[in-house]
Amino acid sequence: MRLLYCGDVLGRTGREAVLENVPKLRETLKLDFVVVNGENAAHGFGITGKLCEEFFAGGVDVITLGNHAWDQKEILSYIDSQPRLLRPRNYPAGTPGRGANVYTLPNGKKILVIQVMGRLFMDPLDDPFPSVEAELSRYPLGASVQATILDVHAEASSEKMALGQYADGRASLVVGSHSHIPTADAQILPKGTAYQTDAGMCGDYDSVIGMKKEPAVLKFTRKLPGEKLSPAEGPATLCGVFVETDDRTGLAKRVEAVRVGGRLAQAVPAL
Repeated sequence: MRLLYCGDVLGRTGREAVLENVPKLRETLKLDFVVVNGENAAHGFGITGKLCEEFFAGGVDVITLGNHAWDQKEILSYIDSQPRLLRPRNYPAGTPGRGANVYTLPNGKKILVIQVMGRLFMDPLDDPFPSVEAELSRYPLGASVQATILDVHAEASSEKMALGQYADGRASLVVGSHSHIPTADAQILPKGTAYQTDAGMCGDYDSVIGMKKEPAVLKFTRKLPGEKLSPAEGPATLCGVFVETDDRTGLAKRVEAVRVGGRLAQAVPAL
C-alpha cells in the first residue's frame, strides 16, 4: 500500500495547501490512504466539524488531533459521531471520541490508525505506551490489518523516538506531530517500521511555528501583554511523509519526506 501522512495543518493557508495538493498527490503517488493532523486547522486552534467535512471531501481519509483537540467546543459533540476523526487514545476514560480505529478500503484491506500524546513537557495524561500496546496487540500487523499508522503528538524528540522503537516491527509508520518543524530523519527502523520524528506542519514557514512572527517574537523579548497569536498567512508548504508498504507483512519498503509549495525545498517521491 501507499500511505501519506500530512503534519499539523495550521490556519487557512495550511488548509488550502492540503485541499489543493492532496488530490494531486493521491493521483501522482497512487495513494491508498491519507491521514492529516488537523488540530490547528481552525485559525491555529482546534478544528470544526465543517472543516473536517471539507478535508474528507478533499481526499483525506482520517484526521488526527492533539493538545488543541477541544479548542473549538463544538467538536465535542461532533467527534462521537465521526469515526474518521481521532483524538489521543491516552486521554482519560470517558473522554469523547476515540483514539484508534480500523478502516476498510474498497479492496477489503484494513488500516489501523492510532494517535497518542506524549507526556514530557505536555499535559499530564495516561501513559502512551500501554495505549499503543493495547491496539498493536489487538490488531497485529499482517494479520488483522494490512497497515498501521501511529501518530505520536509530542514535544520531546526522545519520547517520539522511544515510541517508534517500541512499535518497530509492529507498525507500518510511526510519525511525530506537534513540533511544526520537519525533521530530516525519515528512515526504516531495523524491524521494518517507517519512522520520522516530526512530519512538520502544513503552513507558512515565514513565521514562528506557523504564527505571525512579530507578535511571537515580542512574547520572547518583551514579556508584556500584546497582540494575540494568529496564523501567518503567506504561502504554505504541505509537509508530510510518504510510505510504501509490503502487501504481505505491512512493513515499510520505502519512506520519504514530502514537501509541496511555499518556502521549503520541494520534495515529492518519484514512482
